[in-house]
Amino acid sequence: MRGIILSGGSGTRLRPLTKITSKQLLPVYNRPMIYYPLNTLIKAGITEIMIIIAPERAGDYLNLLGSGQQFGVKFTYEIQDKPEGIAQAFLIGENFIDNENVTLILGDNIFEDDLSEGIQSFNSGARIFAKQVPDPERFGVVKFGSQGQAESIVEKPKDKISDYAVTGLYVYDHQVVRAAKEIKPSARGELEITDINNWYLAKGQLDVATVKGEWLDTGTFDSLLKAQQFAKDKMADKMII
Repeated sequence: MRGIILSGGSGTRLRPLTKITSKQLLPVYNRPMIYYPLNTLIKAGITEIMIIIAPERAGDYLNLLGSGQQFGVKFTYEIQDKPEGIAQAFLIGENFIDNENVTLILGDNIFEDDLSEGIQSFNSGARIFAKQVPDPERFGVVKFGSQGQAESIVEKPKDKISDYAVTGLYVYDHQVVRAAKEIKPSARGELEITDINNWYLAKGQLDVATVKGEWLDTGTFDSLLKAQQFAKDKMADKMII
């Protein structure tokens, strides 16, 4: 299993904080934000990790993280010249993934749960992690059938289809590179991770796991503020880095 952290973008929703640094390098209590997704991958035993970054922030990441030796892992860095959707990560990371399984986590996502078992037990196909939330319309949403099976994933649905949002943690086999090449950009010009998930779902190869604990997508001022206290109260004893 290899790991990818998508940590590009310009963080426009957090301006002016992100005018001089990457969103994922902002402090969340006593650690840079990116330490939290790193913690998720390293806890799961993943030792080869690619970090996808914006070109203007490359030096900052190298100064902070280095080769990964201090964490007992190996980092590879790749530049995302222009952010064109989460699924673009698999095109950027094609050579890195090779024929291995891969876990992708977004650099601004913080999970209270230890999701190691859900990652380590993965064999093939795709596994996504869904969380019951009060505002699912902000995310990709899982529509379930009468037997509890996933029927479709809908990106930011206008009408409520369920209250289970797809979180920013995804596990795939090596087919994900082919999937990323076959899907088309959405109306907003991005390669949507929802289309990757539906690609696997259409083949009967998508598994949906449930996140029980807190999940934070720290891309807004309010969620970043919430994350500060949450990290202090709930994450201090869960971090291994």
